[in-house]
Amino acid sequence: MELGERFVPYDALADVMLEPGARGRVVLRVVPREGADPVMSAATGQLQESLDPYRLVLPAASETLAGQYAEEMRAALSERGPAERFLIAGPSVPRSFQAWDGEAAFDGQAVTFTWFSSSASPAKYAAGDQRYPISEIEGVDWHALEDARGSFRLRIRGHQALSNPNNDPASVVFGIGWGATHHSLPFAAAVLAAAQGPKAELPSRM
Repeated sequence: MELGERFVPYDALADVMLEPGARGRVVLRVVPREGADPVMSAATGQLQESLDPYRLVLPAASETLAGQYAEEMRAALSERGPAERFLIAGPSVPRSFQAWDGEAAFDGQAVTFTWFSSSASPAKYAAGDQRYPISEIEGVDWHALEDARGSFRLRIRGHQALSNPNNDPASVVFGIGWGATHHSLPFAAAVLAAAQGPKAELPSRM
């Protein structure tokens, strides 16, 4: 995914483990606390193992050293229960991606949906392009592209979402080649992080 370098403090982690991998390799895996990372919160358990940003696949020769790191990191963990706020910063903005029926863009202040005349539903096209200030967004629903279906939907404060995302002007739908996880999930996480807002200062890099 296009997440780039991320700063993950110890207090954002629930566990660290070393596991056997395929073809004789080993996997160093850290588990973030529930609610600590906007990326994993947006993904809601839908990420394939190969896309998990907390898995590091290593050659078997690194098993001893990786095991030592895992033990040291595990010993540094204290609170492992659900986090009350995001402890890991969301993906950088601005960012955008193209879905099947329109383009989604987020500049840190608002999400805009610009419909494609060739593929947007009549309901969306009639509603026109949409702009949702972050102050109106209370959450997101991201559904990974699977069997040529998937969607990204904004939960707008005070509005009931339509059951069909194809007709909901607060959502874009995915298709084969449109709305891929490595584009749409970081976008969803960035919006979620901004919408919920930090209740306290996020840790910064020194």
